Amino acid sequence: MTDLNKTYLFRMTHIENIPHILQYGITHSNSANANPNFVPIGDGSLISTRNNILLSNGRLLGEYIPFYFGVRTPMLYVVQNGFNMVAPIPAENIVYCITSVQKIIDLQLDFVFTDGHAVDKFTSQFTTQDIDNLDNILDWKAIRTKYWRDDNDLDLKRRKEAEFLVSGDILINAILGYSVYNQNSKNKIINCGVDAANVHIKSEFYF
Repeated sequence: MTDLNKTYLFRMTHIENIPHILQYGITHSNSANANPNFVPIGDGSLISTRNNILLSNGRLLGEYIPFYFGVRTPMLYVVQNGFNMVAPIPAENIVYCITSVQKIIDLQLDFVFTDGHAVDKFTSQFTTQDIDNLDNILDWKAIRTKYWRDDNDLDLKRRKEAEFLVSGDILINAILGYSVYNQNSKNKIINCGVDAANVHIKSEFYF
């Protein structure tokens, strides 16, 4: 069985959002503590779509804060390159906020997870009761693959984008560390108040 302490979860955000995260944690857009100056990344139309998808538990997908189980996701590729009407964002302006499945459990936060991209009709949803079966539910090979185009496996991209969805705000004590693209990024978030020991340069996490 996977060690849930080492089953890391990755939330990408713009580096300009780090000061607010240090004060309030990762907040939902509907939170009283939401960042009024939030700098978005990603596809705005997809975000709108997520707000209208009903999960099997009766709640809306948009009510949850999404994390990925891996890095170098299709979303990141779009963000860095500016496809789908998304303005390109340099890698050094994108920060991974990292927590773990066990940390979310320890903090008693409500969560749902999926075996693929949450908006895809082929994706299944799972709850806290399924967490011990995580190894059998997720395709870790797909999640960890660098490339997702495979003419022999047209479902690879969907499985790579498996999500871990957390309800409500996530306080700063849930964040185990941060990964950034280069030294400039590291210096910038250290200057914001992040402990240098918790910032790791991982250029391989980017395109």
